[in-house]
Amino acid sequence: MDELIKKLMAEGLTEVQAYKAVEIVKNFAKDKFPIFGGAIDKLFNKYGPKEEDDFMP
Repeated sequence: MDELIKKLMAEGLTEVQAYKAVEIVKNFAKDKFPIFGGAIDKLFNKYGPKEEDDFMP
């Protein structure tokens, strides 16, 4: 996930915008493929920021 966030930031997004973009993609994938919703959550949770890595000040 960090690699994706860094790539989005390299394209001009702020860190907050990059995390929001990933969240939008995650929710889109869950809406389009509801049968894989649990797997999508696990994937994003595994590679996403942990609560102690809160990116919002």
